[in-house]
Amino acid sequence: MAADGGTVHLRPICPEDADGINGLMERSSDQTRYYRFFGPMKRLSEKDLHRFTHVDHVDRVAFVVLLGDQIVAVGRFDRYPDTDDAEIAFLVEDAHQGRGLGSVLLEHLAAAARERGIKNFVAEVLAQNSKMVRVFQDAGYKSQRSFEDGVVHLTFPIEQTEDALAVAYEREQRSESRSIARLLHPSSVAVVGASNDDGKIGNALLRHLLDYGFAGPIYPVNPGARHVRGVPAYADIESIPDDVDLAVLAVPADEVAGVVEACRRKQVRGLVVVSGGFGETGPEGRDAERRLVAAARASGMRVVGPNCLGMVNTDPAVCLNASLAPMVPGRGRVGFFAQSGALGVALLERARSRNLGLSTFVSAGNRADVSGNDLLQYWATDPATEVVLLHLESFGNPRKFARLARSVGRTKPVVAVKSGRHVNVTPGLAGTSVAVPEQSVAALFASAGVIRVETVAQMFDVGTLLAHQPLPEGPRVAVVGNSTAIGVLVADAVLEEGMELASDAPVDIGVTGSPEEFRAALQAAVDDEEVDAVVAVFLPPLMAGSQEYGPALRDVAQASAKPIVASFLSTEGIPPELAVLDAEGVPARGSVPSFSTPERAVIALAKVAEYARWRRRPVGELAELPDVDEDAARTLVRRVLADAPAGRDLTDGELMALLAAYGVPLLGTRTVTDAEEAVAAADAVGYPVVLKSTAPWLRHRSDLGGVRLDLVDADAVRTAFAAIPSGDPVIVQEMAAPGVATVVEIVDDPSFGALVSFGLGGVATDLLGDRAFRTLPLTDLDAAELVREPRAFPLLDGYRGSEPVDLGALEDLLLRVARLADDLPEVLRLRLEPVIVGPPNPWHGGRSLVVAGGTAHVGPPTARVDPGPRRMRSPV
Repeated sequence: MAADGGTVHLRPICPEDADGINGLMERSSDQTRYYRFFGPMKRLSEKDLHRFTHVDHVDRVAFVVLLGDQIVAVGRFDRYPDTDDAEIAFLVEDAHQGRGLGSVLLEHLAAAARERGIKNFVAEVLAQNSKMVRVFQDAGYKSQRSFEDGVVHLTFPIEQTEDALAVAYEREQRSESRSIARLLHPSSVAVVGASNDDGKIGNALLRHLLDYGFAGPIYPVNPGARHVRGVPAYADIESIPDDVDLAVLAVPADEVAGVVEACRRKQVRGLVVVSGGFGETGPEGRDAERRLVAAARASGMRVVGPNCLGMVNTDPAVCLNASLAPMVPGRGRVGFFAQSGALGVALLERARSRNLGLSTFVSAGNRADVSGNDLLQYWATDPATEVVLLHLESFGNPRKFARLARSVGRTKPVVAVKSGRHVNVTPGLAGTSVAVPEQSVAALFASAGVIRVETVAQMFDVGTLLAHQPLPEGPRVAVVGNSTAIGVLVADAVLEEGMELASDAPVDIGVTGSPEEFRAALQAAVDDEEVDAVVAVFLPPLMAGSQEYGPALRDVAQASAKPIVASFLSTEGIPPELAVLDAEGVPARGSVPSFSTPERAVIALAKVAEYARWRRRPVGELAELPDVDEDAARTLVRRVLADAPAGRDLTDGELMALLAAYGVPLLGTRTVTDAEEAVAAADAVGYPVVLKSTAPWLRHRSDLGGVRLDLVDADAVRTAFAAIPSGDPVIVQEMAAPGVATVVEIVDDPSFGALVSFGLGGVATDLLGDRAFRTLPLTDLDAAELVREPRAFPLLDGYRGSEPVDLGALEDLLLRVARLADDLPEVLRLRLEPVIVGPPNPWHGGRSLVVAGGTAHVGPPTARVDPGPRRMRSPV
């Protein structure tokens, strides 16, 4: 994606590109050619052209950038013989300079060079070619510069450093944000398929654009009508005399491809395809959808849909309702993304009924191109959006979602409801969506600070609270109302949601309390330094003047730096008496959200309080582990994959070597095949010892005789060896001192990446699924939280008078395992069980933690491989 938000296609050069390169040269100015070739070269010679277009894709690599069928830029590197250095150069057509194409080429060329063992790029740039010098300087690499005879000589390492990655992410955010801004801020709109038939979708789309007051010209396209709804119509989009920024398509699926081609010729900047009949219909529809998106992108257009509701921008300068929703919420500070087109109208109506104002709304439908990730990029820097709501059915790129949500969530809350928690079905999106297991979704949201809600109603509850009230500074809640019975229910709900009561009992002004008493009680709660948030519950008194209680609540909230939520007069959203209106008549900050039940108010407040805690929480640091031998571990994994390219389980010896390379404390272990070898191994590791069967069905199964403990001499070893079932090899291992058995695991989701799992050992915790998960990378704070998250954690922390275990040792182990998973994406599964942890006082050779067993599987890496340079999600 280019820096201005348009799309281009990048691919390796091929011999057939000779004419395209000649065309690029002819369209380039004398100055551009001079900057590239250091001379007035008008045309490449046949020899040079052959060399340009014939590369070996190893030491000589070149990429071309195309818009449609036209090459608009080319970049290449040539390795200096017998070195790790390569010279790099670009040529970008004048009309496309300033679009960031040089930076895109540099990213991709650097990635290709790293794969081929090249470590440094060298560039020779004329001093007056300041634009190209800036491309290299702004890439995030640390370059060395020298100047001689008017030429700047640059040398820079192309290792993917944190600085270079940050620069790439920043450029990605700018370009993707601008691509969405082009869609949401059009200066003109064409409705292709506009109709005078009130029952047609094209009629509804045009009517909604007109009724909402779109700020620019609207062009109906209908070959059989001169006017549609009183607006002059055109036979096709190319007949429109002026430029068209956005085309909204409501034509049959089999006509869409022709319309897209016409839009390409018209140089339309974006498409909203409301038409159905694509991916939701099956394989043929998905193929048509793929072709639709590929054709649009090749011409620089982004696509919302197909099979979508459309999109809305409430900005008064735009007033865009390019959707099937007849009524949309008012102007507000909430950005809303919904995958479902069918649910979209109902969702917008729900938001409107609650007086929840929106900044923008996008329904992605089949999400063939524009996705929730794109909207996150846009909302991250959109000054009109302060809160993000997401209704998700699936993930297109879960790994990227985690990165973006974590970044956005540090400044703007992200609230998500994810359907399919128990039923993994996404109708109409087969092939476009990624099914992520529930445990992965939970870990993703927890790590990224996403406020996860269970229902659409909760999403609006939390969104309304975030849009109008400040974040709480802590979990202490005061309850103020005019009913003791309701106050006690609220207090129970506060405690059930994991928050704290700021006082022993709710404040009750009584059913006869006056508005002044209500105001005074609320103000006292707000002024109390031991209070972080207030829940106001109010039952209307059976007397005149009850309308005065709302303004009392609103006035206190307007001046409060602490959040106040209410269950007021059985209303939902922002009722008029609780609203603080801005200059445009929109409920502003200080408005008090009201909930139909007190429990809903408390649930919303609890979720917001947890988000506030996450946002206050330091990011944490990636631990320095100087005793890690990554090279040894990588060599081991590569050797295994060389022997078994499809992957296999590691042997016990290989696993021990892998873990030792990462400083994981292991018990002395030998693998034997007969009783006498077992005795010799026991003598070597030292008594007492343990014997374990290597048979998969007997591993860790002492109840089936697969594990024999506390063997103190040779006779005990011989007896135990004879008693172990099956004829598989047996492990002889030194006996661990008493401690608590835990389990550490790496779980790889092919679509999402690796999760680190932690829990206590035992059948009971397995049965209850008492495991905690976190995504990679793991910081020191993540590791501390992971250890303390399982419900059985008290068993590690001195339960019933037992001595607390060494939690620091567990955290260190988690960091080492996470580092292993991050360094070696080929390790697809790793399970350490049991991990025995005891008190901090050194035992067993000075170790308070030892790993007594484990298994691992290696194979071709999946989603944990770095996604590399910028590229858009493959269409369907």
